[in-house]
Amino acid sequence: MNRTAVIAKIEEIAERVAQPEGIEIVEVELKGAGRHQVLCIVIDRPPAPADGVAIAPESTAPSGVTHSDCELISHQVGTILDDEDVIHGTYSLEVSSPGVERKLLMWRDWERFIGKKARVVLREPATPVAGGAIPKAGTKHFDGTIARAEASEQSITVELSDGANVTFPFSQVDRANLKFEW
Repeated sequence: MNRTAVIAKIEEIAERVAQPEGIEIVEVELKGAGRHQVLCIVIDRPPAPADGVAIAPESTAPSGVTHSDCELISHQVGTILDDEDVIHGTYSLEVSSPGVERKLLMWRDWERFIGKKARVVLREPATPVAGGAIPKAGTKHFDGTIARAEASEQSITVELSDGANVTFPFSQVDRANLKFEW
């Protein structure tokens, strides 16, 4: 099995373990090779929806990742990986929360964090998209507040501190993360 297939299998196992517990798999990375492999699984526990219905009714855990959540994912995913011999050789397993400056990797992250500050790096400088305004030519790196995530167009609008907006397609995001104000 090639590395991409191994990571896909790990993601499938992690999702299978996490979903019934109301835990979201944010990211799965397999670093290193041979005897020096490290499997990093980043998890989150989204808050209950506004209508008050819990994501996992059987779970009584508060929103946010707890030590018990990390322990549960580590133990259950690690056991399955070892039983199915998904990762050949030895590896270390690390399970953690995404932290206050969590990466914005999936479309659902942009929808979930509307109104939050973010740092964005685009693949190419931003260009006008369906009425989006560009504050200056060549904008590729910027910080601002996620103002809109338009699902029908898969476009995102970020409001900069000077009030200007940058609108760009989700496909142009090279990397992005929430920005914690210290």
